[in-house]
Amino acid sequence: MDTINVLGLVAGALCTASFLPQVIKIRKSKSAKDISLGMFVVFCIGVSLWAVYGIMVKSIPIIVANSATLFLSALILAMKIKYK
Repeated sequence: MDTINVLGLVAGALCTASFLPQVIKIRKSKSAKDISLGMFVVFCIGVSLWAVYGIMVKSIPIIVANSATLFLSALILAMKIKYK
């Protein structure tokens, strides 16, 4: 694996990991009242499109990072709907 792909994977991992504290906080508090529903809907759509783009251009860092981010942001979205 070349340096550019490693850089992309590390950047993607860090950006994806930034959602973990929010997931943990919502899960512990059972409250998502301060989370913007509209923002996470639009964000999930955007990340989905990035994942599709990554598939189309065959970029592993883009596919992995955006698929993982989509999972976590969709989890936040689901908890927002559940815990309102």
